[in-house]
Amino acid sequence: MKRDSRLSGVLHVLLHMAEMDGPVTSEALAGIMQTNPVVVRRTLAGLREQGLVTSVKGHGGGWRLCCDLDAVTLHDIYVALGEPVVFAMGNRSESPGCLVEKAVNAHMNDAFQQAEAVLMARLRDVTLADLSRDFHRGLQRRDPTHCSS
Repeated sequence: MKRDSRLSGVLHVLLHMAEMDGPVTSEALAGIMQTNPVVVRRTLAGLREQGLVTSVKGHGGGWRLCCDLDAVTLHDIYVALGEPVVFAMGNRSESPGCLVEKAVNAHMNDAFQQAEAVLMARLRDVTLADLSRDFHRGLQRRDPTHCSS
């Protein structure tokens, strides 16, 4: 099963946008994300609805951040993306009357719920400003792993 990397990709793009002085085109952001500009527009449209980015039309237009990096958490971005499914794993449901399947599913559901709660709590604790500070620390160290785009 393919992983859903939209959250990671959007965070990547938002940090790039935070470093730029003016609007950034969908084409430029698509280059950063290595995707199609249409994907960028669709994704950022959801963030625009949440008041995190804005778009400017016409020559010199593009996308801009319009939020306070200290006030926006990774959870806020996750919600703006439509709360994608966190885990690809699921329960078997071929024999709903089977007591073994019921026992397994009950414990698996509990484990999934606990794991998701931990992840959501962590996403609520980390802001875009935290990510930006980490990026800048790497830049100061001239970390060779940061991207050049």
